[in-house]
Formats: sequence, C-alpha cells, structure tokens
Amino acid sequence: MKKNNYVVTSTPEELAEALGLSAADGLEIKIKSDLNDKIIETIKRKKLTHAQVAKLAGTSRTRITALVGRNTKDISTDLMLRIISSLG
Repeated sequence: MKKNNYVVTSTPEELAEALGLSAADGLEIKIKSDLNDKIIETIKRKKLTHAQVAKLAGTSRTRITALVGRNTKDISTDLMLRIISSLG
C-alpha cells in the first residue's frame, strides 16, 4: 500500500511553496484569506444574516454561506471586495 506524505503549512506563502505555485499565486492566496477573515469578522460583529449580506452585496445567499464556510474556490477577489465594501 502506498504511503501518503503530508506537508503541514501555517501561512499562505508556505502553502504556495509546498504546492509549487508562484509568489504571485501565494500573494493571491494571502489576500483572499485576509479578505475572507475580515468579511467573517464584520458579519459577526454586525450580527447580519447571510441573506442580509447577500442583499447588501448584490449576490446570492449561497455564495455568502460558502464564503463564511471558507469555501472561496468559486468566489472571485472582485466579489470579495464588493462584499467587504457593502459591509462598510
């Protein structure tokens, strides 16, 4: 049976390096991660529902739910910026 080799990283930069990505890709990961943190923090602080955030940002509740669950695979940086902007 084949053994899996696991790599543990603690920063987006380390993750990019471990995956063989460029420095620019690592920076994009970090920016998206930081934006995601700020969005989640703001939603909690303002005690908003996912539906309320979706309406403010002009997107779907499903996308907000994915974002809060840290599933940003299909969410663009532009949308994340629009969400954070709509939250004030």
